[in-house]
Amino acid sequence: MSQEFPPVYPLFDKSEFILTGNSYVNQYITQVSLTKVPDAGLIIEHCSDWLFEQRQSENNYKTYRSELTTFLHWCFDVASLSPIQLTRKDISRYISYCEKPPEQLIGYFNVAQFKQDKALDERVPNAQWRPFVGKKQYGEKQPYVLSDNALKTKIAILSSFYGYLNSEEYTERNPAQLWLKHSRFAINHKYVKNEDDNNHAFTKLQWSYVVSTVNNMAEHEPEKHQRSLFLINLMYCCYLRISEISARAGYSPMMSQFRQDSHTKTWYFHVPFSKSGKARNIAVSKSLLKSLTHYRAYLGLTDLPSITEQHPLFTRHKAAAHGREAGQISANLGIRQIRDELDKIIDLAADKALEDGFEQDSLLMRKLTAHNIRHTGITHDININQRPLSHVQADAGHESIDTTSQYLHTTQIERHQSAANKPLDHI
Repeated sequence: MSQEFPPVYPLFDKSEFILTGNSYVNQYITQVSLTKVPDAGLIIEHCSDWLFEQRQSENNYKTYRSELTTFLHWCFDVASLSPIQLTRKDISRYISYCEKPPEQLIGYFNVAQFKQDKALDERVPNAQWRPFVGKKQYGEKQPYVLSDNALKTKIAILSSFYGYLNSEEYTERNPAQLWLKHSRFAINHKYVKNEDDNNHAFTKLQWSYVVSTVNNMAEHEPEKHQRSLFLINLMYCCYLRISEISARAGYSPMMSQFRQDSHTKTWYFHVPFSKSGKARNIAVSKSLLKSLTHYRAYLGLTDLPSITEQHPLFTRHKAAAHGREAGQISANLGIRQIRDELDKIIDLAADKALEDGFEQDSLLMRKLTAHNIRHTGITHDININQRPLSHVQADAGHESIDTTSQYLHTTQIERHQSAANKPLDHI
């Protein structure tokens, strides 16, 4: 018996399956990438990461998942556009579509988006699922209506998602926010931009607690935390995204990504593929090179890697339990393992800050996540280490210097001080 599918593919399973992926969805997204929207795969990866961060609240997770699925259906199947291409007018078109969706896409009872097929032993899209849910009265189908509250929720979720894409530097636009600002909802309520914790960096004090905490962990339990110490060093010094150093389909990070320029003899870290879709070489500091040498010595490796070395960048403490690397102790870490390890370090550092009387700093640190380490490295390099913006831009992989400039923080006093001794003639 052939597998039946719904007219629109659900894209995201329950939270426990979100980072695993689904073969049916993968095939669909591959087809979309080849024929309509080239970055569809990257968009799905961003969505999965963002949704995974919402997993602590089941209601939020379900609401966000449903909205993203409907939105991406319109982007991929109706408009043939990437979300990062959309303008405020496109959001208006999407809303019009949601107000009068095709009849065949309206269901009249809630069903699971995916179900377990016992015969195939895998999760499959539920043929009964529909992206829109209508109402019945006395057994009769009622005309589909999108209420103002539902519409505001829809736009709020999209605006929050675009805020996440902004923080990942995947786009600088937020068309949902622009639509809301110019909509009828802005008449009675002045639109105020919400600050997103994804854009925040650790202060010097807060970061010092992270560093001292991981150093202490590595000293007392080296078998567990020498890896943690190097992970923190690498994330901070190279402003890396978790996805750039974690194993996923088609990518297994290696020590050989640390490379030495044959002419200048300087070292750099090579990222072959990032969420920006581009490769980049990141300058390596002396402190990071020292940390690499120390970590490799602990692993019983030579001081520095060769270009052909195949040793994983990060090894597991115990054999992998699932997947292609099951049973391998040297298997690379996935996104979830790396994120959990970094979040644990941040929580412990916040505990220590609270213990020392820094209650407000501790509270703020608990709102930050592993991704904020990237922002911290960039912010500190520009504002503390005084690295040129163009250098930081290249290492961060920012397409525009304007994106990098957003990390430049100066006060009025600092501007006056820097202007005080400007000469007229430099000769």
